[in-house]
Amino acid sequence: MTDNQTGDVIDILISDHRDVTALIGEIWTIRDPMIRRDLTDTAISELVRHAVAEEMYVYPAMRKYLPEGDKAVEHDVEEHKELEVTMKALEGADVSSPEFDEALRKLETLLADHVQDEESEQFPELRRRIPREELTELAGKVETAKRLAPTRPHPGAPNSELFHKVVGPGVGLVDRLKDKLTGRATR
Repeated sequence: MTDNQTGDVIDILISDHRDVTALIGEIWTIRDPMIRRDLTDTAISELVRHAVAEEMYVYPAMRKYLPEGDKAVEHDVEEHKELEVTMKALEGADVSSPEFDEALRKLETLLADHVQDEESEQFPELRRRIPREELTELAGKVETAKRLAPTRPHPGAPNSELFHKVVGPGVGLVDRLKDKLTGRATR
């Protein structure tokens, strides 16, 4: 999402948070069903890619560098699972239905909580504890992972680094093919 030459991984993740939060805000203002669906599909796609990149590269760094890293990762993985289930509901809901608005509100709330946890607690700790060059190196890995990641939520799939590195690119390829065939809006 960000053309980020000089930033580190934290800059990229914060930028992702801002972009998706803004997209969700925009969805609330749109009444045209096709535009609403396109914006929703884009938000879902961006969130899925962001989550996969975090699980592949940021969570291992959290486990390595944060004193309560395992606990923080467990908490984040649970949040990702809730977000995936909610995104799946959004994906299947008619954009003009009360179910859609309910799922969008839930997604907005879950995302705000997740962003708050990461940006107020985890990210500052990671910046303090991870060497600058490693944060920069992680930025490149995260950007690459986002390009290869699935574009649709897969709540039944494991939220693990190994799954994403071994199976994820194949799932991402299938998702992008489905996106192209169905005309689904993703970036």
